[in-house]
Amino acid sequence: MRTNQQTTLKAPATLRGIGVHSGNPAEITLHPAPANHGIAFLRTGMPTGNDRLIKAHHACVSATELCTVIGDVATGAVATIEHLMSALYGLGIDNVLVEIDGPEMPILDGSARPFVQAIDAVGLATCGAPRRWIKVLRPVRIEADHAFAELRPIDRGFRLDVEIDFENPVIGRSRKAMDLTPSAYRREIAGARTFGMMRDVERYWKAGFALGASLENTVAVGETAVVNPEGLRYADEFVRHKFLDAVGDLALAGLPIQGAYRSYCGGHRMNVGVLTALFADRANYAIVEAASPRRETALAEFGSSLGLAAFAGDL
Repeated sequence: MRTNQQTTLKAPATLRGIGVHSGNPAEITLHPAPANHGIAFLRTGMPTGNDRLIKAHHACVSATELCTVIGDVATGAVATIEHLMSALYGLGIDNVLVEIDGPEMPILDGSARPFVQAIDAVGLATCGAPRRWIKVLRPVRIEADHAFAELRPIDRGFRLDVEIDFENPVIGRSRKAMDLTPSAYRREIAGARTFGMMRDVERYWKAGFALGASLENTVAVGETAVVNPEGLRYADEFVRHKFLDAVGDLALAGLPIQGAYRSYCGGHRMNVGVLTALFADRANYAIVEAASPRRETALAEFGSSLGLAAFAGDL
């Protein structure tokens, strides 16, 4: 698959499950979409009978407590979108229409792996249009107490560096940094599951959260050990899942990012907040486009005739 061309799915893919917070069943279908469509959610099953189209964009985020929500609850919203958004970004998919019949995405096994498997089963297709990127031009940073999140320029690609630091000794402090590529995402990030501490369960339930959580979809953390009988999928699964969440939230930039992301004790609010800071000033970023296939061919032929390597942009 050419990384300078926009991509979509070859065919629709359907998944079913329950929401981790609502406990309600939901069905989603990932539909192929044309070039420059981006990622959007079609919210069906509304009490009014009117469907609502919600763009997967940071400007549409309405809540970031324990999950990322886009849209408005009164007129149509979709919660817990971060795992699917992470899978789409991690696999380099630009254009998809996500049809969903309820207010919350299915949690499945608590990771992005089921989404990746469903996408791999139908395959990807190019859209015949050049990919565009958001190129970070100036560093931006936000802070809250001891936590921070920042984006800074780099020459190419997208690199994430995520660090967590929990008082709970089972989780503790750990850090995960790597360049985001589809192969690295599949291998190191997609399978990391969401987690929560047993001591917080009653508080979450009273607040209307975690009503669908179970050992089938969440890593439950006790005071001295993981409760799940199978244990962890990775020794550092906790920070890998926070990395997964960061990828999904940063996908709400609307286009792939060329830059480096760093966070310490971040979360959904910080991930989305740094995008708000980036887009607050037009001098912070540029939108750049890959060379078209025709232009690449011409450049390659021109370079060959001169005995030089063809140059098709700095992305």
